[in-house]
Amino acid sequence: MPKTINVLFLAAEADPFVKVGGLGDVAGSLPRALRALSNEGIKLDVRLVLPYHPVVKADNLKPLSMFSIPRGDSEVEVEAFEGALNGMPVYFISGDAIRANGSVYSVDPKLDAEKYTFFSLAALELPRQINWSPDVVHANDWHTALSVYGSLTKRWEAGTRHVAGVVTLHNLPFMGPDISAILESYGIKIAQTDLPEWARLMPLPLGLWASDAIVAVSPTYANEVLTPEDGSGLDEFLQLRRETISGILNGIDVVSFNPADDSALGMNFDSDSLEKRAVNKTLLQERLGFQPDPDAPLLAVVSRMDIQKGIDLAFTALKSMKKVNFQAIILGTGDPKLEEAAQSLHNLFPEKIKIELRYDASLARQIYAGSDMLLMPSRYEPCGLSQMIAMRYGCVPVVRATGGLNDTVKHGETGFVFDKAHHMSLMGAVKAGIKVYSDRERWKKIQRAGMAQDFSWENSARKYLALYQSLVK
Repeated sequence: MPKTINVLFLAAEADPFVKVGGLGDVAGSLPRALRALSNEGIKLDVRLVLPYHPVVKADNLKPLSMFSIPRGDSEVEVEAFEGALNGMPVYFISGDAIRANGSVYSVDPKLDAEKYTFFSLAALELPRQINWSPDVVHANDWHTALSVYGSLTKRWEAGTRHVAGVVTLHNLPFMGPDISAILESYGIKIAQTDLPEWARLMPLPLGLWASDAIVAVSPTYANEVLTPEDGSGLDEFLQLRRETISGILNGIDVVSFNPADDSALGMNFDSDSLEKRAVNKTLLQERLGFQPDPDAPLLAVVSRMDIQKGIDLAFTALKSMKKVNFQAIILGTGDPKLEEAAQSLHNLFPEKIKIELRYDASLARQIYAGSDMLLMPSRYEPCGLSQMIAMRYGCVPVVRATGGLNDTVKHGETGFVFDKAHHMSLMGAVKAGIKVYSDRERWKKIQRAGMAQDFSWENSARKYLALYQSLVK
C-alpha cells in the first residue's frame, strides 16, 4: 500500500472558479476535504483539473505547459495553467475546443462533445507534463467520464501501469452525445463492451464500463439506478456491475452554511439559541410583504423550476390548501411554464403566496433561516443539498422518499417524508408538519435534531478515502 495516493480529480465546474449547479459545490469542496484527511499514515495528494472556460474567474494563474495531443493526421495544441485553492493545486486546460464555447455547457451537443472529449484526453496527458503519476483518475458525470475510458484504452495499447478509474454519478439520465467520430479522430478505439447497443458510443456509459468503481451520490440512489424506473436504460448493465457500485452522500460546506455566523442573516443563532431564529422569520415576512402571523407556518420552495424537482406537485398541493393557515415563499427560475404557473399561484393567493423568479443565493440563506418548512417533492433526487442546508438552519424539510432525500431526512424525527410523487401525498405530509408545528416544544425537538446532523464533507471524504485505498491495494 503506497504512503501517498495520488488522485487526478476532473470536473466540468468547481466553485469558486466557475459554478453552474450542484456539481460546482461538490468539485470545489470534496477534493479539499480529501486532502485534509489522513488515515493510518495514508496521505492523499488530490489535484483538481478544470476546463479553462472563458467564464472562469481565477487570479494569479501561472502558464504551466504547452503540449499537443494527436488528432487525425495532425495534432491539437493544449495550454495548461496552474492555480491553487487553499493550497491544493488546480490545473486549467485550454485549447481551441474549449475557447469555441463561452459557457460551461452548450445547447449544441456537438460543441460539448468536442470540448469535453478534448478536455478529458488532454487532462490524461497533463500528469506526464508535470512529472506526477496518478493512482486514481476520478471523473464526475458524462463530461469527464471519457478520462476513465481513455486511461483504460491507453493502458491496453501502451502496457502502462494500472490507474484506478472512479466515476461519480450525479445524474444518470445525462449521458452525453454520440462521440464515436470524435473519439476515432483522436485515435481512441471503440471497445467491444457489454453495454446496450444505443449506449456504446456515449461518454458516460463508456466511462462506467471502463471504471473500477462507480459512486452514486447517495446510498438510495445507488440502489435506484439498478431499477428500470431510474436506471435510464442501463439498469441491466449496472446490475452486472453492482459489486463495484456504492453510494456516498455529498456533503455541504458547514463553515459557509453556519447560522451562527452567516453574514446574510439578520440574526445569527444556533441550536442553543433557537428563540433568536424568530427574528429572521419576521425580517423575511417583512421583506416579502406578508402580514405578521405567528401562528402561520412559513413554507418555502427554493429550487430550480424543473419537473424533476416536483415543483408542479408543490403548486397543486398549495392550491389545494386554501383553507389551511400558512404563508409560502417560492424562489427559483427555470422552465418558463413552471414560472408562469408560479405567477398564477401568486395571483390566486397574493396575500398568502409570494414568488421570486430568480437565482438569489443571499435570499435563499434568509429563507432557510426564516422559514419553518422546506418543500422538496422531487420525482428523483440523486442527493440533494437544499434539505441538508435547511436542517442546518432549523428549517424542517418535507421530502419525497427518493435518492438522497430518503437517506438524510427521518420522518417525524428530522422532517417529514412521503412516498408517492403525487400532490395529495405531499399535501398529507405538509398537513402532518403543520399539526406538529402547533406543538412548539415538539417542533423545537425536530429542529434541533436536524441541526445536529453531520453533513460535513469530512464525513463523505472518509468514505472516498476507504474506496481509494481498496482500489490501489
